Amino acid sequence: MSRAEYVDDEPYGDDAPGDPGSDDGRHADRAAGGGARPERTFAALPPARGRGFARTWWGQEWLKALEDTALDGEQLRRGRKQAREGAVGAVCVRPGRITAVVRDRDRTPYRSDVLLREFTGAEWERLLEVVVDRSGHIAALLDRDMPPQLAEDAAAVGVELLPGIGDLEPECGCEAWDHCTHTAALCYQLARLLDEDPYVLLLMRGRGERELLDELQVRSAARAARHLPRTVEDAAPPVPGGVPAREVFAAPGPPPLPAPRPPSPRPAVPGAGGRHGPGEGLDVAALEFLAADAAVRAQRLLAEALAPGHATTPVPAALTVWEDTVRLTAAGPPAPIASRLAAGCGRDRTDLARAVRAWEHGGAAALTVLEDEWTPDAETLARARAQLVAAWEEDERAPRLRATGNRWTVVGTDLQVRYGRDGRWWPYRRERGRWWPAGPAGHDPAGALAMPGPES
Repeated sequence: MSRAEYVDDEPYGDDAPGDPGSDDGRHADRAAGGGARPERTFAALPPARGRGFARTWWGQEWLKALEDTALDGEQLRRGRKQAREGAVGAVCVRPGRITAVVRDRDRTPYRSDVLLREFTGAEWERLLEVVVDRSGHIAALLDRDMPPQLAEDAAAVGVELLPGIGDLEPECGCEAWDHCTHTAALCYQLARLLDEDPYVLLLMRGRGERELLDELQVRSAARAARHLPRTVEDAAPPVPGGVPAREVFAAPGPPPLPAPRPPSPRPAVPGAGGRHGPGEGLDVAALEFLAADAAVRAQRLLAEALAPGHATTPVPAALTVWEDTVRLTAAGPPAPIASRLAAGCGRDRTDLARAVRAWEHGGAAALTVLEDEWTPDAETLARARAQLVAAWEEDERAPRLRATGNRWTVVGTDLQVRYGRDGRWWPYRRERGRWWPAGPAGHDPAGALAMPGPES
C-alpha cells in the first residue's frame, strides 16, 4: 500500500474510541480538588508532512535523549514516520506518564504509554532552590518560559530534567517488549508538545504548572523577606538630634535664600512636539517611550548578568543606528513616534517593515540574515547540503531547490530557506514580490520550509 493511499485517504489524527481525554480545544487542564494529581490533555496534532520535529531547544533535547538511549533505531524511524503522518491521537500528560491511542497502518488503535520517573521530594527541593537562586530563572518561569540554562544548572545539583538511559519505560497494547512504533510515535509527538509548552516536562516529573508557580512565588517572597530588616525599628532611619528651641528663637532670622538662576532665553515647552533642541520643545511621549524601553533593557541585562557563566560570555557587538531603529520600531511605539523613526531611518517603509519582522523572529542575527547574502565555502556548503538531504524521510519526495549563495528557493513556489553563518536555517516567504522573514531559525531545513506564513 502506498504512502498516499493510507495517509491522504483518511487522516490518522481522529480520536479513536477510548482515546484519553478527547477534547475539542487545544488542550484541557485538570487539577481536580480533593488531592487529585495534575493532568493535561492535548488534542491530536495534525500531520506534519514535510517538516521536522522539534523546533525549540527543549523539543530537540528530548528527541536527542530518546534517540541516544533507544535500543532499536528502526523502531524509532517507523515511529517518527507514524507521528509525522498523524497516527497519534490526543495525548494525556500526568506525573510519571504520557498516554495516547496510536493507530497502526491498518487503523487498529493501540493504547500506548511511556513512563518517566518522577522526582523525589529531595530532588524537587534542590531544583526549586536552583531556580530561586537565579533571578533570571525565576523571572522566566513566572513568565511561562523555561530557559535552556535551567537544565544545566539543575544537572549541577544532581537533578536531570531530561531522560537518560533506561528512564523512558514503554508500555503498549501491541505487547512489544521495548519501544515499538506506537510508543516511539508518542515520544516524537511529545517533542512537538514541548515546542509549545516545555512545562509539560515538569509535569511528567511530578509538578503541575500552577503548583510550581505558586511554590516559586512563596519561596521568592520568603527569600526577599530574609534580606529585609527584622523589625520596624531596625528599618527606621536614625532620628536627628535637632536644635534646641531657645537657639532658634535667639537667632536674628532665617538665613537668606540663594539667588535664583537666570531664566533661559528660550525655554523648552513640555509637550510642544518636535525634536528636542534649543527652543524646539520636548516630546514627552517620545521621552516616556525611551524611558520605558531603557527600563526593559536594564531588567534584561540584569537577569543576564546574574546568570551563571555570564563572565565568560562574549560581549555582544554594539547596535548600529539602523539596528537600533529597527529594535525600537519592533518595540511597538505610539504611531507618531513610529512615523518619526520611519522618516529618519533612511530606508523606505517596506524595508523597515521587513526588518522589523526579521527582528521579531531573531533580533540582530535575523536582521543580518535578511540583509547579508554570502557564498558558503566548500566545507560549509557540503555541511548545508548534507542537512538538506537528511531533512526528508527516504520515502518522502524532497522539493526541488535552486541555490543562490546561502539561499535555497523551492522551485515553482514562494518558499525559501536561508543558511545563516551560525549553521541555522531561516524560513522566508515571497510577498508582494519581495522575500519576507517567515519564522525563527532552526537546525532542520524541512521544518523551516513548513513554517506557516504570517497570514496563516
